[in-house]
Amino acid sequence: MIERFVWDEFLTTFAEAAEAAGFTAHRFGCTAAGDLIAWEKSGDGPRIYLSAGIHGDEPAGPLALLELVKTGAFGPGASWALCPALNPTGLAAGTRANAEGEDLNRDYWVRKTREVSGHVAWLQAWGIPERFVSLHEDWETSGFYFYEINCGEDHPPRAKTIFDAVAPWFPPEPAALIDDHEIREPGWIFHAAEADLPDHWPEAIFLAKSGCELSFTFETPSSAPLPDRVAAHVAAVKAVIAL
Repeated sequence: MIERFVWDEFLTTFAEAAEAAGFTAHRFGCTAAGDLIAWEKSGDGPRIYLSAGIHGDEPAGPLALLELVKTGAFGPGASWALCPALNPTGLAAGTRANAEGEDLNRDYWVRKTREVSGHVAWLQAWGIPERFVSLHEDWETSGFYFYEINCGEDHPPRAKTIFDAVAPWFPPEPAALIDDHEIREPGWIFHAAEADLPDHWPEAIFLAKSGCELSFTFETPSSAPLPDRVAAHVAAVKAVIAL
């Protein structure tokens, strides 16, 4: 059971697990706290991309991707790409922003940070995915919730499948307004492919604007025990893969 996040060990541990699972490393930048690496694995089927660690005070996502790699979740039915630690300096310091005080998940329009500019260049070279999953946490909620950006066919039963998978750890977030967003159903924000602030694009908006048809941003409550947050993310990702 994972009880804490140790940044000094994470990149090495993830590399060992990813290489053993057949992934190849692609370095797209460096920071004072470590390299920026995308892990790629070819397969038959759609391109599916997962990211975590863009906010350094949200360690459950990186640890969940590590657990998914270790347990063989990414099989041959898709071409996979994983970016488990998009903000090394923030993860090292335990801060939302990077070492320069920038929120990387608001920089996908201007791209003034080296982390995001390098990341976008890698994404465009790899190919915009058909599916995207991003793992986050939220200090202001008590339940699990997610954003869905859907540029294709609406399929509401997917939401129930995700919530059922996470139910052993968290109920849907009960608030009627989550992070200033209206909900479609408890815990489910059906977000347009538009940024809340025009010049501050998150990663998910950049991908939607670039042609990614469907994305999910999963949010676990930061105040809950870390093992529960990790397990909930793992369960949610597995539910999406099964779908």
